[in-house]
Amino acid sequence: MNRIKTLKRVCCSVAIVLLFLVAGCQPKVYLMPTPAALQTGEHDPFARNPELEETNRVVVAYATNRMGVGPEDDRKYITLFDGYLRLGTAQIRIGSVNKTWKDIYRLSTSGERESDIGLDLEAAKEVAELDSAAPIDELSPEARLFFEGLNEALDRSLDKDLILYVHGANNNFYRASAQAAQFHHFTGRNSVVLFYAWPSAESFLRYAVDVNNAGRTVPVFSRLLELLGRYTKARHIDILAYSAGAQVVSPALALLRENHASENIGELKQQLRLGEVYFAAPDVDFKVFLENLATYIDLPQNVTLTVNPDDTVLALAAMHHNVSRAGSPDPDELSAEETRWVIDASRKMPLDILWITAETIPDMSSGSHSFWYSHPWVSTDVLIQFLFQARPAERGLVPYEEADGVRLWYFPADYPEQSSQAINRLKEERR
Repeated sequence: MNRIKTLKRVCCSVAIVLLFLVAGCQPKVYLMPTPAALQTGEHDPFARNPELEETNRVVVAYATNRMGVGPEDDRKYITLFDGYLRLGTAQIRIGSVNKTWKDIYRLSTSGERESDIGLDLEAAKEVAELDSAAPIDELSPEARLFFEGLNEALDRSLDKDLILYVHGANNNFYRASAQAAQFHHFTGRNSVVLFYAWPSAESFLRYAVDVNNAGRTVPVFSRLLELLGRYTKARHIDILAYSAGAQVVSPALALLRENHASENIGELKQQLRLGEVYFAAPDVDFKVFLENLATYIDLPQNVTLTVNPDDTVLALAAMHHNVSRAGSPDPDELSAEETRWVIDASRKMPLDILWITAETIPDMSSGSHSFWYSHPWVSTDVLIQFLFQARPAERGLVPYEEADGVRLWYFPADYPEQSSQAINRLKEERR
């Protein structure tokens, strides 16, 4: 009998090890460059936070449909898809255990750094698990506890919106948590951030698996949006979808609209309270993106599409799919009718198209795919948009009309000055 128990324990241990091997390695995430608006000392979001905890630990909430292993207070999430939603909180440390808040604050408000600052996931604590296909009213006590925690965080937060971050391909749970944590950090820790970790295979060589899992995740993510609308008190639910995260978010929003097609649009908007939907370098079929957008554009307050025509990552993705990506689109793929729709959407509908190129943004790599957090100008604009729910002209961007009539927005040469003035105006208006 003891031999059998020992054999079972060995088999269990081997299985867990194999699962970790499936999960892959976790390349280090380093703290993003300080956004331009925080480098001068004129704007200090940390000073505005009445609940600021002066620590190098950051806690963000998470939702995932990855399978989990290990104890609930130190959960590990692997690459396998699951139809269940798992909810919890992740604690991320900025810098080494010896880094003080004074060190972190100085490095977060200056453009100069002597070395990179690593981010480490210390623990993921799973609070609840729920069947994403179950009726929305059937919520376990553990799930209710999770949403109550979000509401308590919103009560304490200066920003009453909930920001939902969705990562791209070739990402593991750690990288998603670190990206969400650093975004939360540079809001001055004034925003409540929840990241969604879908089951990426965590390897460029397994990109096809990511595409498949992103598609399977669509109904799960759509249900999460309904749950957030039902059980949180967020003023708005904002979404930041990066790269292949758009393959989850874009069709999920279309599915959400289709599932409620018979409902009054005004009442549906009040239920869901979707605010800013921001697609950063979206890796999704261009025409599919537009088809989805036409379905749900009446739901959120605003949709932002960032475009870098020279994005090298999206160029490779286009070769894989044989069609251009929304973040680096080929207009020749569109019919005349589709082109007219894009023109109207950019001028008359809640759609902003940001033109992100090295021609107008200094010190940006022409093929950049990570510009939304790696370039101080673009990260400043993202923060202003989410913290103030501000439109491009209000944020200091400049409009440009192409020959075919599509309206684009770009960064002017004096953007740092324009964005600083914009922050002052927006603060005064919202006071």
